[in-house]
Amino acid sequence: MVTKARARTESAFGAIADPTRRAILDLVRQREMSAGDIARRFPVSRPAIAKHVRVLRQAGLLRERREATSRYYQLDPAALQAVDQWLGPYRLFWAARLVDLKRVVEDEAKSKKKKGDS
Repeated sequence: MVTKARARTESAFGAIADPTRRAILDLVRQREMSAGDIARRFPVSRPAIAKHVRVLRQAGLLRERREATSRYYQLDPAALQAVDQWLGPYRLFWAARLVDLKRVVEDEAKSKKKKGDS
């Protein structure tokens, strides 16, 4: 059974899998933007950008604010926090592996230096 939290995380991963959607998130991370402002920054049609924005909204990654006939979007970091929590154990795993690799490389460099000094 898929929990609500897991479904949200999977939805967020699906949304950020697309490079255009990641670029949209980069834009709205800095400041709230209108749909038109977002669309003008991409070499694709407005309907294509509207579809990307809809996917991001459905994944919980964007908040929408309506003002008269305009729509404004900003990043909603809650869904990214779920992704970050999922990635946490992998981050720890790779951090430990990198520490081990650093140690091996440093030991090898010391060993080569000792052989060169002899």
